[in-house]
Amino acid sequence: MINADNYYSKVNTYDFSALPESLQKGRDYVDKVTMKGSSWTAYETSPTIKKVIDGYFQKLSEYIPEKSGKENIPAEKTIHQKKENRESVKKERAPKEHNPAKQEEDFELVERIPEELRFMRRYVNLNGKKKTREELLRFINALQKSILERRIRKESAYAKQIKYMQDALLKVYNGMKGNSVKVEVNSKTLNEFKKEIGGEKVFLSLQLIKRYVNLHGKIGVKEKAKKLFELINKTVKKRKIGKGDRYAEKLNQIWHSLQLFLSDKNKKTLPMNSAELNGLMGFLGKCNCGLGGIDDEIDEGEEDEPQSGNKLMSSMDFANMKFDSIGLKDKWRELIGDPAPGFTAMVFGKPKTGKSYLCVEFAGYLARNHGKVLYVAREEGLDKTLQIKLNDKNVKHENLFVSDFLPEDLSEYDFIFLDSVNKLGLSTSDLDVLRKDNPGKSFIFVFQTTKDGNFRGKNEFQHDVDVVIEVGEKGKATQFGRYNQGGEMSIFEE
Repeated sequence: MINADNYYSKVNTYDFSALPESLQKGRDYVDKVTMKGSSWTAYETSPTIKKVIDGYFQKLSEYIPEKSGKENIPAEKTIHQKKENRESVKKERAPKEHNPAKQEEDFELVERIPEELRFMRRYVNLNGKKKTREELLRFINALQKSILERRIRKESAYAKQIKYMQDALLKVYNGMKGNSVKVEVNSKTLNEFKKEIGGEKVFLSLQLIKRYVNLHGKIGVKEKAKKLFELINKTVKKRKIGKGDRYAEKLNQIWHSLQLFLSDKNKKTLPMNSAELNGLMGFLGKCNCGLGGIDDEIDEGEEDEPQSGNKLMSSMDFANMKFDSIGLKDKWRELIGDPAPGFTAMVFGKPKTGKSYLCVEFAGYLARNHGKVLYVAREEGLDKTLQIKLNDKNVKHENLFVSDFLPEDLSEYDFIFLDSVNKLGLSTSDLDVLRKDNPGKSFIFVFQTTKDGNFRGKNEFQHDVDVVIEVGEKGKATQFGRYNQGGEMSIFEE
């Protein structure tokens, strides 16, 4: 029996000119839909296409004798031969129905993993890993926030597990003697939590669709689009998206869109008309689907990005809302105030005025008190000059990392310094893409200016950041951003 797995290997030696015209057209259709066998995604995800091609496979199987494949195709077949082929079709189909990989698995497909299971997954992932005081506190605070906002309720089926996690994390946190600790979760809890976590899985199609939407409107995403295209092909080929996936048809549309984008070298951004985009955004918003962290090959354990949407509320309620802030203190609070996590800042000034000294010291303060920091020293590189600055300001710390290039993966860091944007060759639009691709990360951009104190893109970019620090004269920094306009600091004074 000819099927999707053996079609091209079986028919390569056949003389299709001897086939009836209907079967020749069927061959052309399969070549077009599968790109001559390079991708069967459309076949796997579209019920209509699959039905047409399966019908063609059956007719072709009945017409072509099951022999070496090198013999000439007979012009006619007897009724007896056709009957034998029909029987062989039935025999070959039976094992597929009993294939263990196709049997119903012990989990439920959902649009979103419940909040409790997401925290349980995070807790399981802590096992055996070294975590800082700040990282544990973020976990505890996030858990508390979900409870206070009633996203996790007392009547939850997982209330006992939530209380257990909360108590266990607090015990570890309060017992810490240093700045970091290796977290150990007992085997009984691990097995119990893993069993609960494995009971629900997010539709893989939704995870892939979300990746697609996140690429829309961004420049320089050809490589990411290519990886997504290949991942969809791989996922479908492994039959991870089955008949129970109600979003398979939408994924098929996305696959075609990616194919068009990748085949046109002149296209810089992913093509999508407004109607299609609105449909997908509403589609994702309705299901409120996150990556869920279930299929590592697709989401690599990522956390959900915040869901955007229009909001309308009373000014009285809004005025009483509490927003998170980083908690800056002392001279840093006096200079820039206390911005929220994920803030952006720009530092600019003429060469040799102390911009790098200011940023190195700020990086050390953040590393000691607020999370992991990456300092990209493209201006000076990892040389003696940078080492002197680190030692002068005494900021070396296990949470502070230095680099002479901008890594592609910034997920490990909370704060990223780019010194300088000019030497990295980044445009203001590149910085916008960088921020959008790394939500929740704080960026500090350092700019070199000309003799007159200006640089390309200065005016347009400074309106987009939260903090603007100018080093107008040597050793003196002035801040005129959104949080604490007029704040000043002497860079070289302790």
